[in-house]
Amino acid sequence: MQRLTVIIGIAVAALTLAAAAVAGTVTATATLTGAGSLSLSHGATVAISDTLDGSDQSASYTLPLSVSDARGTGAGWNLTVTSTTLTTGSKSLATTASTVSAVTSTCLAGGSCTAATNAITYPVTVPAAATAPTAIKFFNAAANTGMGRFTVTPTVNVAIPGNTFSGTYTSTVTVAVVSGP
Repeated sequence: MQRLTVIIGIAVAALTLAAAAVAGTVTATATLTGAGSLSLSHGATVAISDTLDGSDQSASYTLPLSVSDARGTGAGWNLTVTSTTLTTGSKSLATTASTVSAVTSTCLAGGSCTAATNAITYPVTVPAAATAPTAIKFFNAAANTGMGRFTVTPTVNVAIPGNTFSGTYTSTVTVAVVSGP
């Protein structure tokens, strides 16, 4: 019986040495190419309503945006906004009437993302004139953040003075996504 134990011990030792002799390392390489781009999509229209009562008021709306950064570079991005003045006929609200008061950002369902690190301080006045002026940043994703797909939702407040004329005021709001924080 003792002899059998020795033979098994020698066989196990031989298998261990054989396994060590064939072990090696393999280098695995994965080449990942950014197949996408930086893109923005949004709904067509937003609406606010308010009842004038002689006092200064504020009405707000949200503007849900979808941002996708599939570049794979970590370059970061920012959202910009500009607008034309809110007007009805010959009457207008102030060119400083609209401000972005807050922005939320969430990863879209069904994907993973790197949360955007935003350095913008609120409120941000949305520039306005008869012809839309130069756009300004209202949200950004610092370098190495904001990768993936997001819903970014700014809340825009519109200041309505107590002496505003009634009517349907319209404005063209232009938002864009730009590479770099």
